[in-house]
Amino acid sequence: MADSRHRSFEDLVAEGAAVPTEGWDFSWFEGRATEARPSWGYAVSMAGRLARARAALDVQTGGGEVLDFALGRAGRVPSLVAATEGWPPNAAEATGLLRPRGVVVVASPDHAPLPFADGAFDLVVSRHPVRPQWAEIARVLEPGGTYFAQHVGPASAFELVEWFLGPQSEAVRGGRHPERERADAEAARLEIVDLRAERLRMEFHDIAAVVHFLRKVIWMVPGFTVEAYALRLRALHERIARHGPFVAHSTRHLFDARKPTRAGKPVG
Repeated sequence: MADSRHRSFEDLVAEGAAVPTEGWDFSWFEGRATEARPSWGYAVSMAGRLARARAALDVQTGGGEVLDFALGRAGRVPSLVAATEGWPPNAAEATGLLRPRGVVVVASPDHAPLPFADGAFDLVVSRHPVRPQWAEIARVLEPGGTYFAQHVGPASAFELVEWFLGPQSEAVRGGRHPERERADAEAARLEIVDLRAERLRMEFHDIAAVVHFLRKVIWMVPGFTVEAYALRLRALHERIARHGPFVAHSTRHLFDARKPTRAGKPVG
C-alpha cells in the first residue's frame, strides 16, 4: 500500500491531478483504493461468451482493456469483432490495443445510433455503458442473439458523490435501477434471461486516489476540478488522516438478455 500518512495535502492532490485518465486501466489505484468485485466475474464470463460467438460488438469499450482481456482468455477470436467508443482519447487507446487482435474500433458518440447494420451481431457486450440504447442494441442483434453486460447501478459510490455535492434527491439516487432497465429492455422486445445485482465495498486510502477517481469517472461529480472543490478535498484529506479509509459502496448489475427469433420464441 502506498504510504501517504506523512505526505502533505498539496503533494497528494498534485499527484492525483497529474495521472493520465485515458482508458479503463485502474492499476494506478493499487494500494491506494479498493473495490470489491461482483461475484459473477464479468470479464471471465464475457470470455466464455466470446469463445462461442460468430460476430461480436463491444459497446463503449473505453480503452479496450476489458475486451482485450476477454479475447485473450477466450482462446479464439470471433470472425468479426467490433467496438465503439465515444471519447476520442479512449478511442485512440482502444485502437492501439485492439488492432493486433483484428478488432475494428469505431469512434461513435455514446448517444448516437450504433453504426452497424440490422442483425449484424450474435453477441453484444458492454461493461458500464453510460446509458444503454436498448432499441439500438436490439436492432443490431440477430434473432436469437445475446446482450451480455455489466451495468452501474443506482446511487453507486454516492457516499463520495454526496460528500462533494450534498444530499441528492431520490430521483437522482434511484437512476439506473435494474428493474427500470429491465422494463426498458423488454420495451425494446428483448427477453431477460438473467438479471443480478450486488452492492460492493469501496475504500479510498488517500486524497490522491479520490482526485484521480473523480477526474477519471467524470459523471460522478460533473465539472469536478481540484480548484472548485479544494475545501471539501482538504476536509476529506483530514478525515482520512484521522479515521482511516473513506468507505463508499458501488452498485453493479449483470444483464443477460436475448433477442427472440422471428417466430417470437427464444433459441435453445
